[in-house]
Amino acid sequence: MKISFKKIAFLLGLIAIVTQVNAQTAKWDSTYRPGKYVEQVSKFKAEQTSKKDYVFLGNSITAGTDWAKLLNLPQAKNRGISGDITFGVLERLQDIIDGKPKKVFILIGINDISRNIPDSLILRNYKLIIDRIRKGSKKTQIYFNTLLPVNASFGKFKNHYGKDDHILYINSEIKKLAAKKVTIIDLYQEFLDKDNHLKAELTKDGLHLIPEGYQVWAKFLNSTEYLH
Repeated sequence: MKISFKKIAFLLGLIAIVTQVNAQTAKWDSTYRPGKYVEQVSKFKAEQTSKKDYVFLGNSITAGTDWAKLLNLPQAKNRGISGDITFGVLERLQDIIDGKPKKVFILIGINDISRNIPDSLILRNYKLIIDRIRKGSKKTQIYFNTLLPVNASFGKFKNHYGKDDHILYINSEIKKLAAKKVTIIDLYQEFLDKDNHLKAELTKDGLHLIPEGYQVWAKFLNSTEYLH
């Protein structure tokens, strides 16, 4: 059977379109772990735990302060790992569950967004985190933070910028987790400027907070019942 030049041209064009679409499809990797992940997890394992602990679980934004000093709360434990994603939290979650902490404050997901992990998987992982804590440590109270805004004007974390729609969507879905009897802490609004960006005076690079940023966070928490 002979194929006309028109059909060949059509097929080649179709292949070119498919190739272009595939090239534009964002790649992502659930196995990614930050360079110091194993070291940090080992360090956490070595620390004593108590059923009175208030665990702050997340990535570099959580890791960036001493929660015990910031909140004048000796039982506060920092379980933030810089660069971590939801899959990394799930991998190390059992150690936290085994400690049977009084409360867990979770802020995770911005690095997932920066690494092009689909929103649906981020949300699935949120639910897995909640369900596993519920199953393994029934008395632990779970607090889920909305993601903070970013500020692209600093130009330092380009993979995190230009994805405001993802942040807003994820935050809207986080608020729905209240149906799972999880307390939602809407941090996003506390750090937002008039242009819907992370307030420049609270960050050093458009993503991470400076001490003044953590003071805003602490003031907000202290104005609630979350720390009682």
